[in-house]
Amino acid sequence: MTEQPAPPRRRVRAGMVVSLAAVVALAGGGVWWTVHERGGAAPEQLTLVSGLPGGVYHSLGEALQHATEGTDAQVTARQTAASVVNLEMLASGEADVGFALADITALAVSGEGPFEEPLGIRTVARLYDNHTHLVVLEDSPVEQLTDLAGGTLSVGAAGSGTEFLAHRFLEIAGLDAEAGTDAVQPVSMSLTESVHALEHGRVDAFFWSAGVPTQAVTELAERTSVRLIDLSEWAAPLTERHGAHFEEVPIPVDTYPGVPGVRSVGISSLLVVREDLGTKTVEQLTETLFDSRADLVQVHPGIRQLSERTAIGTLPVPLHEGAVNYYERAKVAHRSALEN
Repeated sequence: MTEQPAPPRRRVRAGMVVSLAAVVALAGGGVWWTVHERGGAAPEQLTLVSGLPGGVYHSLGEALQHATEGTDAQVTARQTAASVVNLEMLASGEADVGFALADITALAVSGEGPFEEPLGIRTVARLYDNHTHLVVLEDSPVEQLTDLAGGTLSVGAAGSGTEFLAHRFLEIAGLDAEAGTDAVQPVSMSLTESVHALEHGRVDAFFWSAGVPTQAVTELAERTSVRLIDLSEWAAPLTERHGAHFEEVPIPVDTYPGVPGVRSVGISSLLVVREDLGTKTVEQLTETLFDSRADLVQVHPGIRQLSERTAIGTLPVPLHEGAVNYYERAKVAHRSALEN
């Protein structure tokens, strides 16, 4: 496959950049297009940026593509490295809809963190809680995050929410570059690459942030004895330093075959859109999201957390006007049903 050239990305600071050419390569090439609204007409096709194969965003992206077929807000899912890349592509107009972690989205709209200026992003819904995974082989000497001092760690794909979160953990734990000989050697790998590298001893552990269970981790646990490291002690320091996006969450026993349960750090996943996407389009997309909830739960059980009541909890990132219209309609319908 010939890698296609891509325009330079200007909004993400050095050290957290993934080129759009790399994103195109990840997507397997091909032609992608978006027909934007003209004169108030709904788009024929929207581009939805999801995540990498084996992850929840990728599976949900494909499911939403199927769910929106025949609607006025039909999406075509495109795989990417996820959160940071997705937000950049929405802001540049290369994509219309996407998935992103709440903490990174908040930085995008305020122009902080890896973003040099505020990005035009709005939310459709808070979907479910992502769980942070730190995965090691069962016989690894690593019992806690700080045991990785001087080791090699896959921090996730370049431009992903996992990578951004992993560096936050390393900074707070005193394992970043300033730690000298105790510094962890971070390597950027996709989930598939991370799994392969752990199995073959090329990394001591890998980070992964997603809903549970994640297919690729399930398949790893079926082949190889692995453990998850308890990360709950870092929830409070992350909140203190980076805001109230983090909470302690469980990864129950046997979420993955034969893997003991641990406590970890959770962050909300959001469905986000360009702020200039048409109101009717986003209202239709929001309606389809809720109408297809039962089917989406079959793709990933985390969608059971999705409800009209919890979906609006996306602040400090505001809801898109079209999503607000849907939630207002849903509230009126609910009130009418109660009265009757």
